[in-house]
Amino acid sequence: MRYRTMPELIAFLPSIDATPRDRGTLALIVRRPEIGERDVLTEAELDQHLGLVGDNWSRRTSSRTPDGSPHPDTQLNVMSHPMVQFLADDPAREPLAGDQLYLDLDLSTANLPAGSRLVFGDADSPDAVIEVTEQPHTGCAKFIERFGEDAMRFVNGREGRPRRLRGLNARVVMPGTIRRGSTVTVIRPGQG
Repeated sequence: MRYRTMPELIAFLPSIDATPRDRGTLALIVRRPEIGERDVLTEAELDQHLGLVGDNWSRRTSSRTPDGSPHPDTQLNVMSHPMVQFLADDPAREPLAGDQLYLDLDLSTANLPAGSRLVFGDADSPDAVIEVTEQPHTGCAKFIERFGEDAMRFVNGREGRPRRLRGLNARVVMPGTIRRGSTVTVIRPGQG
């Protein structure tokens, strides 16, 4: 397994910066039924209480809640599909990043401030809607193991953090069925 080097990661930034800002695509859906397990799906149900149905988020403890219950603002982990494609360098390794939704969309804080909504399917008759939350998404030791130390430093560093290259957290605001390949439309706070 070859890890991307820092010069390679920096050279990839123009590709990240070229991702769509207003309308993107849901490129990959991954359910994590148990720790370390990944199911790649063509469609999935989003639920306001469970997050992605069948995912282990609703059974995980959180250090961010007083009682250790799952944090409602971390129901969904969303990552840039171009970024994970580049890091993984093999479609079979993409789900190892540990996120559930991978989008071909600009996930930067400038483009998607907290409170932004991502509408799946037809914007006039959505299949489901999620909302970007304030909760940071920075990765863990498993990310380093799978993609290398340079990758972790890069996604959480000066260039990566504002672009949210490690991803973002979101919560379900309108439940429904999402499908791989569907359109994702951005509604920023004050737009809708």
